[in-house]
Amino acid sequence: MNTKDFALQVKDLSEDGTFEGYGSIFGNVDSYGEKVMPGAFVESLARHKREGSNVLMLWNHDAREPIGVWEDLAEDAKGLWGKGKFLLDIQRAREVHALAKAKAIGGLSIGYREIDTDQDGSVRLLKKLELYEISPVSFPANRRARIEAVKSERMEEFARRLRDGDPLPVKDFEDILREAGVPKSMAMQIASVGYAKAIRSESDGEKANDGAAFMRALLNI
Repeated sequence: MNTKDFALQVKDLSEDGTFEGYGSIFGNVDSYGEKVMPGAFVESLARHKREGSNVLMLWNHDAREPIGVWEDLAEDAKGLWGKGKFLLDIQRAREVHALAKAKAIGGLSIGYREIDTDQDGSVRLLKKLELYEISPVSFPANRRARIEAVKSERMEEFARRLRDGDPLPVKDFEDILREAGVPKSMAMQIASVGYAKAIRSESDGEKANDGAAFMRALLNI
């Protein structure tokens, strides 16, 4: 069974454990160079309904820890939508419910088998999948995807301005670190101490070698 992680977009998480959200979003190329296509789950969902089988809700894909039920699953134009319910008689479900309410977790991961795939240049298209389970997970949209998301227009602007000798303000650099998944306290320390010192050194000519080395390291990252 393969797994694939997505950021959990939950709304209406109620006290009785009921919630709605998307377990998969169509059209996004993930860190593995794969894209889930519209229609990927249609046959699998129909088969589950026809045979009376269930798409499981597990904690972190652990078959020993079912924590709820999926009351409704369907494809729409956006992706794989689901209405689920944590079974609060189960201790682990109560813990996950509390974590989700506090936004300490925010990810879903699907467990599936590939049925039909295609290739579009460097992107692998997942056209038909057999869906086994959807798990709330500790890390949404896998860590590699988070890091790669930093390679955006904003990061390109940051690199360009470093090369041009016009670095971004300290707060903007801190925001970029936060978007990359760096904890807030660490991002503040790196931005306000290392980065600020480096751009000061570059502009003032003080310890220019240290400042240049720091900038080169940032560009390499």
